[in-house]
Amino acid sequence: MPSRAGARQGSNLAAYVVLGVGGFMMVFPFLYQLSASFMTNAEVQSIPKQLLPGDLRWDNYVNGISSFPFWDQLRNTAVFSVIRTASQVLFCSMAGYAFARMRFPLKNVTFALLLSILMIPGELLLISQYQIVQNLGWLNSMAGLVAPGLVSLFGTFMMRQFFLGLPKELEEAGRIDGAGPATIFFRIMLPLALPGVSALAVITFIDSWGAFLWPLIVASRSEDMTLAVGIASFTGEHQTFYPQIMAVSLLIMLPMIVLFIALQRRVISGLAFAGMKG
Repeated sequence: MPSRAGARQGSNLAAYVVLGVGGFMMVFPFLYQLSASFMTNAEVQSIPKQLLPGDLRWDNYVNGISSFPFWDQLRNTAVFSVIRTASQVLFCSMAGYAFARMRFPLKNVTFALLLSILMIPGELLLISQYQIVQNLGWLNSMAGLVAPGLVSLFGTFMMRQFFLGLPKELEEAGRIDGAGPATIFFRIMLPLALPGVSALAVITFIDSWGAFLWPLIVASRSEDMTLAVGIASFTGEHQTFYPQIMAVSLLIMLPMIVLFIALQRRVISGLAFAGMKG
């Protein structure tokens, strides 16, 4: 009979094989995108599929950037992402703290109603949101881009869970020292919630950076678009330049990859802490 240690090693080996195969399947599309960004258009569309480029076509990156207003759209994307992130961090933290710690009539009912809205697909709200933005005259403007995303129910729920996990004694000590609700929130509780704030900030920034549907509806002029929308302009009526799409897509993803690698521990710890409270 095989020993218990041998059986454990076999189980671990099987787990490593499964995880390795799963990891490779997840990374493979990115690796192919990297390879295809150096190919010619004919190589990308070849059958059977060619996995490696014949020659490294660095000009795909140069031509891709120069084919559309890349720098204008990069600025729009950065401003759009920063405003949405800062706004959601502030407003979701305040709302989450109110639902976690403050007392007011119908608090639980109000929170339950807000959570129920999460069940509604966002696409159903697009028409009403578009009409509001149109009536305000905010089409093709940064105000129209950021308006629907200044606060989110997901962020409110996440921050509420995080504040529920902080000790109440800290607030009571602040009140004994004469601090008001605003002082307790901004000077005591919000600094303690920094892991949750960091997680929310990273998640919101990455989501905003890649947002497509709402910017596509609101911005019709190329100089007002974000990069995620602008890259769609590569799809031509008669021919699509796939290597340039791959190249520009990689450039767009790079800041998000660096951001996530730099802050992944804060994101994971923040989400784990928030998930411990019901």
